[in-house]
Parts: sequence; structure tokens; C-alpha cells
Amino acid sequence: MTGADVLLLALGAVAVGSGVLVVTTKHLVRAGLYLVVCLGALAGDYLVLTAELVAWVQVLIYVGAVVVLLLFAVMLTRAPIGASDDLDRPGWPAALIGGGVGLGLTALLVDAYRWTAVELPEAGTAERIGGEIFRSWVLPFEVLSVLLLSALVGAVVLSRPEIGRPAGGSRDTTRPGRTEAGR
Repeated sequence: MTGADVLLLALGAVAVGSGVLVVTTKHLVRAGLYLVVCLGALAGDYLVLTAELVAWVQVLIYVGAVVVLLLFAVMLTRAPIGASDDLDRPGWPAALIGGGVGLGLTALLVDAYRWTAVELPEAGTAERIGGEIFRSWVLPFEVLSVLLLSALVGAVVLSRPEIGRPAGGSRDTTRPGRTEAGR
């Protein structure tokens, strides 16, 4: 076993461990931070496998954008950060079923592809992939950026319920700065 194999297994263990923590923790912000660790470990696995472009895309897109957007949305919407009453149920039945399904699928895939030799195509270069992204996939990237921006703006709007309402709690239909006589 080489040093690269040991590093790959260690990063895989970190990714699996932090992934388990993502779904088992009762604190939403901590789950987001565990997700950063999990995705960072996966990027490290890609680096060990000499897929540098995929590793940096993983870091930039998933860690740098999606997780940060998730954490901002959680923090801006004033979602409950602590433990939730909905999570007091025991999770061992779901863990048992999920683990059994995972082991079954792993055994099925190992058995199905045990002796299959796969011919891989030539590896793409960063220049070729970048050209493909900016020639063929510009519109989907722009649509995704507008979608993410609208989600962030929506989170800000939903987190500020006091805008447009007086301090008494009843809804007032007048705009700020206008009086009843000025309608």
C-alpha cells in the first residue's frame, strides 16, 4: 500500500465521518460546517487521484458557493439554530435501513464489475473543458446564477417580516412616510 493509497483512505474516512455528522447533528449551522469538511475531503480525494480541475471546481462551486449560500440562507431567515423538537425521534431504524441498502448496493456493484476491464477515453484538458463550458453552457450558468441570486434575495425578504408593519403588530396598508390624509 503506497502513501497515496493511505491518504486516499484517510480522506475517504474523513468524508464519510463528516457526512454522517451532517445528517445526524441537531444543529443546522454545524451541519453546514460539517458539509464543508466533507466536500473538502472529497476535493482532497480528487487531488490524490490527480484530477486537479475537478478538485478545484469542487472547492469553488460546492464549498465556495453552495455551502456559503446555505449558511447565509439559514442565518438570514432566522431559522432555529439549536436542537429541534422534530429531531427527538430515534434515528436507528432509518440508519439500519439506509446502511443495509448501502451495503447491498455496494455488494451488487462490486459483484457486477469485478472482472470488467474498462477502456477510458483520453483525459480532457482544462482548456478543452473551459472552452466547452463557455461556448455551450453559458445560458445554463446564467440561469443558475439568477436562481441563486433570487434565492438569496428571497431569504433576505423572508427574514425581515417587520418591514412594512407597524410596531403594534397589525398590518398597515400605507406606505412608509405617508399618512391617511396623503392617500
